[in-house]
Amino acid sequence: MKELLTALAQGLVDHPEAVSVTVDEPDENGVSTYHLHVGAEDMGRVIGKQGRIAKAIHTIMKSAAIRSHEKIYVEIDE
Repeated sequence: MKELLTALAQGLVDHPEAVSVTVDEPDENGVSTYHLHVGAEDMGRVIGKQGRIAKAIHTIMKSAAIRSHEKIYVEIDE
């Protein structure tokens, strides 16, 4: 899952070396939080107009999580 999120983000940004993903331990509901960190200049590329790209990233990650029987949440951080 972490590799998928990293690959998605690196394909979108100008500075792929600045992309990193951290994962929190599952909470009491079993939901793991993935934190996507990108450079400040690439935030607009990851979020997109009206958040369309961010929503697409969330959708892809949720679909992959369902296939592997996981519960995840994705946060996009600077």
